[in-house]
Formats: sequence, structure tokens, C-alpha cells
Amino acid sequence: MASGVYAIAGDFDNSTTTGIVESPELRASVVALPPDSPKFQRHDASFNFTSRSKPSEQNGRATQRVTKSLLELHLESSYVYIGYKRWHGVKMPRYPWSDGPEYVTQCPISPGTKFSQRIVLSDEEGTLWWHAHSEWSRASVYGEWWNADVQEVMEEFLASGGDPNVSDAFLINGQPGDLYPCSRQGTYRLSVEFGKTYLIRMINAVMNNIMFFKITNHNITVVGSDGAYTKPLTSDYITISPGQTIDFLLHANQPPSHYYMASRVYASAGNYDNTTTTGIIEYVGNYTPPSSLSLPIFPNFNDTAASVNFTSRLRSLANEKYPIDVPLNVTDILFFTLSINLRPCVNNSCDGRFDERLLASVNNVTMLLPRTDILQVRADTAAGIGTDVNILEYNATVELRVPGGRTSVDGIDHPMHLHVQFLCRRVGFGNFGENRDPANYNLVDPPMETIAILEMDGSL
Repeated sequence: MASGVYAIAGDFDNSTTTGIVESPELRASVVALPPDSPKFQRHDASFNFTSRSKPSEQNGRATQRVTKSLLELHLESSYVYIGYKRWHGVKMPRYPWSDGPEYVTQCPISPGTKFSQRIVLSDEEGTLWWHAHSEWSRASVYGEWWNADVQEVMEEFLASGGDPNVSDAFLINGQPGDLYPCSRQGTYRLSVEFGKTYLIRMINAVMNNIMFFKITNHNITVVGSDGAYTKPLTSDYITISPGQTIDFLLHANQPPSHYYMASRVYASAGNYDNTTTTGIIEYVGNYTPPSSLSLPIFPNFNDTAASVNFTSRLRSLANEKYPIDVPLNVTDILFFTLSINLRPCVNNSCDGRFDERLLASVNNVTMLLPRTDILQVRADTAAGIGTDVNILEYNATVELRVPGGRTSVDGIDHPMHLHVQFLCRRVGFGNFGENRDPANYNLVDPPMETIAILEMDGSL
């Protein structure tokens, strides 16, 4: 299944158009992709991108400045696995039928078939991107690398009942960087000129890990996230969830030299890849580059305070030009508790804790994907699909309350992702207090997001 990035920069005319502004064609196929050497070559999904307006190709990603509000995407799959795709940051108003994991909103795109989709852009700002949404096929975006076939990695941990094998490397624009074997020559490099300011579009394309990101001796200013502007936030590091986008300004104001940009995991618990991926900021000019570079000093891997310190300072722009309409009258409150559970295995043969199988659950129910998409099943009033569907009235105002629960398995931090943009009015810890917490909601400038971090023992 193909994956890619579609970046939208600056202001654009959000008026309705009657024609197709962009009509790219994608063909998914299987190719051999070695990042370091043929020793670690694996086969995975790739795609070719063609467009009538010929968008620029940068580091394997197709980018295009969009000035109207309608795209049409044509995809033909010759990949060996079924799959689908997900657009991050696009609101898809009244068009939920083709924007989600397989068998939820629609049946997947089967090998050898074609699919066309219209993407309606409204008032999104900043960086939008899409990825495959079938099991682990989104690993083909290449923010993370296994010295193995990712499909086999997935099938192995599903069969064993334990955790997946941790990856062998993280990547910046497809390259592991200086600190991994055999990859120094391909380290990603970004040239900058002293005194200039650069807009950097960051996407966390790793599978499951929240990441810290820093640039040695530089501060950055966050100006957008998940397809929406934010109030300028100055920081010397970023905390970014899987699938999240962050747009930030880099001020090239340090003595001309070479500086590492680097990223590593934030994880309060669990197994994770503890390596660091690097790229290099290279100032243009006549100087002698240093023989070795200093890594930025990161928060500790499990520094929850650092994670919360960054994410809790994100705010919507909320000004006259970009107002935020914060609902005050909620019609529906949905309460979802997340947990990791255990199920006994025959002869204690699984690799989870106590030789049992790990299962994720919401409200103590583990979802089993059907073989007919849930929305279609619901429309046909069929039954017995093994999950619950909440029916909401049109124009309902919904408040989600999400505590992170613990059972016999230690809790972990967990990114919460909705396939709509939402206002994150509260990030806290402990159980939700009906008489305490609503008084602390941010009703002025909550960030507009599609992903929020649910910290271990935290709540949203």
C-alpha cells in the first residue's frame, strides 16, 4: 500500500470550486528498499506519483501548494496486501466513508483494484499528509526501520501475544543518521543561511512511539499543528506523537557551523528502541566544519514532565482572522477507558506478562475487525460484528472523556487519534472529577488537534 506526504503551505482561497484543482495518480507496488546495504534489504510498498501540474519531488515526498479546495486522488494497487489510507488534518466534512482503517468506514482496496477519492479542503492550514491504514502498512512512510519485513514483524507479535520487536533505527527523511552502522554517508542535511528564518514541516511517521526532537544550540518556534495554526510557542525541544504534524520556525541565528538535529523516544514505560536518529543543519559560508558534532541534551526517555510541559503549552491562534468557536453546551458525553489486558493462552504459551496474551481494550472491550465495513453493516442494520457503535444526532456537540487505566499490566502513555479535528480542552492526571475538572477547561484558546497524548495515569 502506498504512503506519502501532501504538504500545504501558507494562506489559500477556501472558496468552493466547481472543477478539480489537482488530480494525481498513484500506483502502489512492491519494491526492494535498502537504507544501508543489501544485507538489510527488505521488500515494502512504494508508489509513483504523477500529476498534471507536476508538483516538486523532495526527498521522495510529493509536495504541492494548493490554492483551491478540491483534490481528486486516483490510486491503483498492485501491492500484495489489502489496505487503505488516512488523511491527517483534513476535515472531510460529511464525507466519512473513505477515510479510515479497513472494515471500519469501508472495505479495503484489494490488490489489482483501483480507487478514486475526492478530498474536500476547507479551512485547513499548514501540513497535511496521508498514509496507508491497513495493519502495519503505514510503516512504509519510513520514519522507522526494522532489519526485517514489517509484515512479518506484525504477524510474529500477533501470533506470540507479546510486544512487537523494537525497531533497529529511527529515520529523518528516510535516513538513520550518523549514529547507526553504515549510514553516516547518507545522513540527511539541511543547508541554511545565517540570519534567515525557515519553516520546517515535521511529521512523526514512526509506528507507535512519541518522540522528542531537538536541534543543538537552537530554539524553535511552533506555529502550527495538525492542520491548524497555533499561537507561537518557543521551545528548545518538541514532543510529537505518531501521526502528528508540527510546523515550526527555525531561526538560523547561531555561529555558522554544523549542528545536529536529533530525535529519540519519549516512553514512560514498556519496550522501545532507545537509539537516536540524526540529521545535520549546515550553515552556508566559508568556515571549517567541526570534526565532530555535539548531540543536543534530551529530556530523559521517561520524562513525563517534559512531555506535558510542551504539549500543554499548545494553544489555538484564536484571533479575529482565525477565531476558535469553543462549544459551551455539550449534548453528548462519551466516556472511554483505555487499558492493556491479558487473556490466558493454552499451556501458558504466549509471550505477554504471566505467559498470557496482551490485548488492548476500550471500556474493557477488545475490537475485532469484521469482514464487512462497520458503517455499511450499521446502515444495513446487521448485527453480530463484535464491537459497539455510538449513534449521534447531526450537529451534536460531543465531549470525550478519556482516562488511561491500569489493570494487571503496567500502563503506558498512549497517543489518542480521532479522524476529525477536535479541541483539546483539558490534559490532566488521575481520575476525572465531575465537580472539579470542568472548571479547569480551557474555553478560550484550546488547541485544534487530531492527536493528543494520553499520559500514563493521565486523562483527557
